[in-house]
Amino acid sequence: MPKIIEIKDIASQELDIFARLTEAQLRNKKEEEKGIFIAESPKVIRRALNAGYEPIAFLMERRHIEGDAGDILTRCRDIPVYTAERELLCSLTGYELTRGVLCAMRRPLLPEIDALCVDARRIVVLENIADSTNIGAVFRSAAALNIDAVLLTEGCCDPLNRRAVRVSMGTVFQVPWTRIEGWPAQGVEKLHKLGFKTAAMALNDDSVSIDDEALAAEGKLAIVLGTEGDGLCAATIAECDYTVRIPMAHGVDSLNVAAAGAVAFWQLRVK
Repeated sequence: MPKIIEIKDIASQELDIFARLTEAQLRNKKEEEKGIFIAESPKVIRRALNAGYEPIAFLMERRHIEGDAGDILTRCRDIPVYTAERELLCSLTGYELTRGVLCAMRRPLLPEIDALCVDARRIVVLENIADSTNIGAVFRSAAALNIDAVLLTEGCCDPLNRRAVRVSMGTVFQVPWTRIEGWPAQGVEKLHKLGFKTAAMALNDDSVSIDDEALAAEGKLAIVLGTEGDGLCAATIAECDYTVRIPMAHGVDSLNVAAAGAVAFWQLRVK
């Protein structure tokens, strides 16, 4: 049987991870092996469990114990389940729980790039993408369109941010990812040593069209996407093997980074 704990006092210290700790405090960058993140909704939590993520505690509406979350609790019998009615949970968290279920999970240690990319053929590098919605959407497209791995520069939003996880529909647990250091020069050099050519998505005058046959013919290709406002840094574009554009119509100058990523993943997929 799951360990059901009826919430009597919303100020209880055990509930801090769900209500009073910030994303930064949960992450614990100094000791990432002690970090925590919050997964939201039964579907997302199932994907995390299927990927091997370790649950710490649940917070859920009472009706979900034998409802939408019943199968999850069967898999996590020794994990505490804090529960109450919706109104009390809203007063605790400050928002209405998506699908009525939250799960605090242990943050995994990130893999090394060499191990992550050893058999990869198509990867994406995200440069300084700060918006959690865009991060989540890119991961969802990456999962759907068979991208093998995602690498994030230091300026990127955390993919295990609660909103990013929700927007991705849990695909952040399915697509392998890690951070890439020394970007762009050292990072691009690292990718070259691993056998990748790099394709910077940018609208430069010397760019090639995304349907260029040379791109599709590359055995190992890293697709590089830039930040929402300014796109890729000039230094990044200069380091990459290709500069690639998506042809536009009706005077549109660019796409949202998540939309551009989806187009690139489809066009440059291994066929």
